[in-house]
Amino acid sequence: MELYSLHVFLTVATEKSFSRAAEKLLRTQPAVSLALQKLEQELGEKLIDRSGKDLILTDAGRIVLDYARRFQSLQQELDNSLAELRDNSAGRLIIGANESTALYLLRHIKRYRELYPKVQVQIRRSLSSKVPNELLDGNLELGVISYDPGDERLKSKVIYTDALAFVVSPRHRLADRKTISITELGAENFIAHNVLSPYREVVLREFQSRKVPLHMDVEMPTIETIRKLVQSNVGVAFVPRMCVEQEIEQKTLCEVRIREMHVERKIRLIYPTRRALSHAAKAFLEVLG
Repeated sequence: MELYSLHVFLTVATEKSFSRAAEKLLRTQPAVSLALQKLEQELGEKLIDRSGKDLILTDAGRIVLDYARRFQSLQQELDNSLAELRDNSAGRLIIGANESTALYLLRHIKRYRELYPKVQVQIRRSLSSKVPNELLDGNLELGVISYDPGDERLKSKVIYTDALAFVVSPRHRLADRKTISITELGAENFIAHNVLSPYREVVLREFQSRKVPLHMDVEMPTIETIRKLVQSNVGVAFVPRMCVEQEIEQKTLCEVRIREMHVERKIRLIYPTRRALSHAAKAFLEVLG
């Protein structure tokens, strides 16, 4: 059934005249009559009693009129909803990120919500290694990761450059030092992140190449738990700097620069190359700049 035929019938029933309906629809009267006949044939019911002078709906016609009005209302709702999407007054945005990259998004989400308060924003926590596949499977619209996915099916845009920070407790023996050599860390106990990442591999290689022991006797599942253990002087750690900037400012953690190591950590926004972005996602890209 074509919605146009229902629209024609609704107009005829409302105007109570084929000629007035034709004028309103900008169609000829024969075209209106033909559309109505096709609708009756498709439904297998007469909708208008044509035996008298006045236009009278049959019982079937009154039922169809009720549904035609509902369809018209739904179409108006659809048009309004699409208009809201185009104006970013509605919609939903789903972004995949891990614990640390989600922190980077906070200020941008604040700005985005100020501009588009009716758009629902959902950050789904996911292992960074799984975000690309979740994007390609259609479970996410945007992803934020800290490595180049190296996949032509994904667009990758560097949106922030972070670094690994070596942090210690204010009570640690190295807390007052500005810089140290990597060779001074052979006796330290490191609190490690037990999630595999390219940056963990970089640290391992640096220590191995310089033949410095790396003691990782404690492994934790989150940056938050690592931070708390370091603050308690249980050990030292390498963590993304953006995850501990506030603690370094407040001097509840101390950052010490290692002369032989400077590991940049690029935060990338990724999204499918061939799939069109929603209005909400395009607006988020504009907020990121």
